[in-house]
Amino acid sequence: MKPQVPPPTATGQSQAGAEPDLGAGEEVTRDIEVPWGLAFLPGGDALVAERETGNVLQVPARGGDAKEVAQVNGVQAAGEGGLLGLAVSPNYEQDSYVFAYFTAESDNRIVRFKLGGGDQEVMFSGIIKAAYHNGGRIAFGPDGFLYVATGDAGTAGSSQDPASPNGKILRLTADGKPAPGNPTAGSPVFSLGHRNVQGLAWDARGRLFAPEFGQNTYDEVNLIEPGKNYGWPVVEGNGDTENGKFTNPMVTWSTAESSPSGAAIAGNTLYVAALRGERLWTVPLNGGAPKPELQGKYGRIRTVAVAPDGALWVTTSNRDGRGDVRDGDDRIIRYPARNS
Repeated sequence: MKPQVPPPTATGQSQAGAEPDLGAGEEVTRDIEVPWGLAFLPGGDALVAERETGNVLQVPARGGDAKEVAQVNGVQAAGEGGLLGLAVSPNYEQDSYVFAYFTAESDNRIVRFKLGGGDQEVMFSGIIKAAYHNGGRIAFGPDGFLYVATGDAGTAGSSQDPASPNGKILRLTADGKPAPGNPTAGSPVFSLGHRNVQGLAWDARGRLFAPEFGQNTYDEVNLIEPGKNYGWPVVEGNGDTENGKFTNPMVTWSTAESSPSGAAIAGNTLYVAALRGERLWTVPLNGGAPKPELQGKYGRIRTVAVAPDGALWVTTSNRDGRGDVRDGDDRIIRYPARNS
């Protein structure tokens, strides 16, 4: 029997409120060195991970100068690796923990720490690293467990290997152990058959959606269900499901249109940040075709997240070695909720 995903709670990222006004963007801050992870503190301020420096910055909820509040030790930034995802404990007001996914000397790993100093505790390690396909997004789900998106690290076969943490979405306790109710008892694997996932988002019903980088033809958005196999490297995009062995994506794009990274949900819309496509995709979850927004306006878009006040925050990624750097890059733009 496959585990069921519980309904969303206050600890999750489900956002049932108003959708953002994409015509009312305001710059929150600028001159950040490749912002990657983005997570919010209970008071509304944001924590931002700089991929290259290993710095964690705090940005005021309504914008202003970013200040360094932590340095993640042991970050080895090369290629697509470095300081990647951030997550704030759902019990932050009690435990003060911040979680980070980063590329270390020998692997990709997850640590937890407290702002302002103190020990950095390794929670999960052994995720194979490479110049490409390190995954890196982490987020606490509505069930209170930590979900981890990993890449295949350029070894496609690892995505189909249930013993490998690569090419997977993992589900862990806050102590880094396999979460209870995972598809295979004692295993951290929640879903498999992924090439490189950098986005995780839940809707108000507790459903998990994840964009995924394709190889040469199709990028994807998948509705993630426990124990399902999403096909890589046997299938890219829609393809032979081999009598139900593989699960097809809900949305596909050409790789030129997307290269999807971060994801967030506000109202009934999934927002997907596109790097190569230099746009923000809006995907209606109640039916209808995806629509591109902000096309070419800010360049490469890496991360998108919904703040506690319902605003949508978007980060650029033009200083990552693949973009055209503009004055002020990299920057964060805030789009207020329509009812705010």
